[in-house]
Amino acid sequence: MTTTVVKPDLVERHARRRVALRVLPALLLTALALAGPWLAPHAIDAPVTAPYAEPGGDAPLGGDQLGRDVLSRLLAGGRELVVTSLLVAVLVTALAAVLGAVSALRPAVGRIVERTADVLMLLPAVLGILLITLSWPGGGRFAVVTASVVLGVPYAVRLVAGAAAPVAASGYVEAAAVGGERLWYLVVREVLPNLRATLLALFGLRFVAAVYLVATAGFLQVGPQPPAADWALMIRENSGGIVLNPWAVLAPSIAIGLLAMSVNLAAAALVPATGRKAVPAL
Repeated sequence: MTTTVVKPDLVERHARRRVALRVLPALLLTALALAGPWLAPHAIDAPVTAPYAEPGGDAPLGGDQLGRDVLSRLLAGGRELVVTSLLVAVLVTALAAVLGAVSALRPAVGRIVERTADVLMLLPAVLGILLITLSWPGGGRFAVVTASVVLGVPYAVRLVAGAAAPVAASGYVEAAAVGGERLWYLVVREVLPNLRATLLALFGLRFVAAVYLVATAGFLQVGPQPPAADWALMIRENSGGIVLNPWAVLAPSIAIGLLAMSVNLAAAALVPATGRKAVPAL
């Protein structure tokens, strides 16, 4: 009877290849969205065909309600969504990391943060976007970012606080606190490094949530305005002609879904294997 010995380096190489395959789609889609405006074959505001024309000729995905090239607007319409969603995900994750760690280390602060989060979590996402953006008429993208951060932090901080609580109660953190280390040292050097798996998974979820919040704002015409090329705005503008040229609506819808799913899968793949059990709630 023979036994097969699996070399550790082969296992590690296979794991790295699997991670790379899960991360690659997100990188490609993000790069395509960022470089899309330079790849568009036509100007985004120039009619090249008849309104809602079928795919063919100079318009591989047909025309929109004004006869503009759907492919060109699709390529140009993702950059703002990606940049805005990444900014929101980074801000929400960073704020939640700090507030969650402080809440775990200082129970009095944690109770205040939890009560505030409970109140903000009662606010529906669409209503929150409308309240913030409409009360800030000239805010544009900044208003959308503010609304998305305000709506995203309450959920995120509760998750981080729950993951940080056992870390804050561990012996080495208590020893550092007794030794006179300051709060920020405990947060940055003792607690947050042990929450890397949680924060990576949280970033992926927050990016997906930001994509849908920013897209909802665009669909409601809060933020980008016509004739700007924006995926959510394309869906709203061309919904009336979906029977004539479905690609004017389906293409941006598929792009939003693929972007959200690929980034979430990439973030999950980057979570360290030793920390996957720490994020079951995510």
